[in-house]
Amino acid sequence: MNQISEKTLKLVYQLQKAEMTEYIVYQRIAKRIKDDENRSILLNIAKQEKAHADIWKSYTKKEAKPNTLVILFFDILNRIFGYTFTLKIMERGEDKANHFYQDISQEIPIATKIANEEEEHEQTLIGMLDEERLQYVGSMVLGLNDALVELTGTLAGLSFALQNTKIIALSGLVTGISATLSMASSEYLSARSDGNENALKSAFYTGIMYIVAVVLLVAPYLIAPVDQYLPALLSMLIIVIVIIFIFTYYISVAKDLPFKRRFLEMAGISISVATLSFFIGLAIKYFLNIDI
Repeated sequence: MNQISEKTLKLVYQLQKAEMTEYIVYQRIAKRIKDDENRSILLNIAKQEKAHADIWKSYTKKEAKPNTLVILFFDILNRIFGYTFTLKIMERGEDKANHFYQDISQEIPIATKIANEEEEHEQTLIGMLDEERLQYVGSMVLGLNDALVELTGTLAGLSFALQNTKIIALSGLVTGISATLSMASSEYLSARSDGNENALKSAFYTGIMYIVAVVLLVAPYLIAPVDQYLPALLSMLIIVIVIIFIFTYYISVAKDLPFKRRFLEMAGISISVATLSFFIGLAIKYFLNIDI
């Protein structure tokens, strides 16, 4: 074996540590997957990651402990967003590590072979991923979009019309819960009419996304003092932007869709509706001369 520089050995040790970490992450994700074929593919990839770590160990002559924080991060990510999103985020990290392989390939030629195998990981994962929740992205988008647009407009309009956070919250909850049931039942009937055998699941995903948005958007009005409707309104709008950002990023990663345009479009619609409703509420209060 040729003499390897200290700089290269440090890079190899980083790769060894990363491979051990990914080995455990793949194993933990695989344990939570019900589909036997997908689980088997992930366990095979985990074995390959371990084999890569052993190759690097033959150069470093050291044990590399996995990064527990990274493992915890991906475990949480998997539980919240599912394995499709999590694995694609992991593969993005492997893409960024490609320059490491290039840096050490002159001194360690096998690095090129390992880099090619890492690329095969990505292709294998793309071919295997068929997560149930992603089959209902359309229903999720429908529920979230409708909730954000409708509730943002409703709460913004009520903020100046009522100027009482508790009454606004009550009105928002009643409106939101009623709209949730309406949207879920409409999605069910629509899916049934299209011959969808999983119409109930479509309705479930629509309803879940709607009610989650309702709770998050109404929360600032429940927390704020009675007369602090403007801070509550501002907090609600910030929450809207955060929800849109997280959900759009999730969809863009999981479904390989452009992020920026979709985010700006969705955020622009919600904020525009809120602004228009805000002034409508102000106008209604003025012309009807209602004081609560």
